[in-house]
Amino acid sequence: MDSKLLDILVCPVTKGPLIYDKKNQELISRSARLAYPIKDGIPVMLEEEARQLTAEEVKR
Repeated sequence: MDSKLLDILVCPVTKGPLIYDKKNQELISRSARLAYPIKDGIPVMLEEEARQLTAEEVKR
């Protein structure tokens, strides 16, 4: 994931910061409790494509 792109991307729901999860290829929004997938190197920033984070994942 390009660090410059990560600097400008925000959660489409909360407009808050995102955390890059390299292992799972996701962008994490703790405030929205969502994980946006990265498919073929492209972040999919759609709420309906995101998965809900578990309570344990939010605490990390």
